[in-house]
Amino acid sequence: MPNIKSAKKRVKVIETKALQNKMHRSALKTEMKKYEAALASGDMAAAQAAYKSAVKKLDQAAAYGIIHKNAAAHKKSQFTKKLNALAN
Repeated sequence: MPNIKSAKKRVKVIETKALQNKMHRSALKTEMKKYEAALASGDMAAAQAAYKSAVKKLDQAAAYGIIHKNAAAHKKSQFTKKLNALAN
């Protein structure tokens, strides 16, 4: 446990940031699951709407530093391939 005032503050700030990161990561995973469910249902309109939402969340997560930008690009590429496969 820290004794210095600034160290105590850092502990509080880190806990807050960790909760924010967890919130963003959880929201991202939820959107990804919704997209996968829309693909599984075979409904193209729902899949396209879920795709837009999932891609937006991926971009936001990359901007926040929750995931690496290349990981976000990889996921978006996978999502696009799956959506295109559903269209054909």
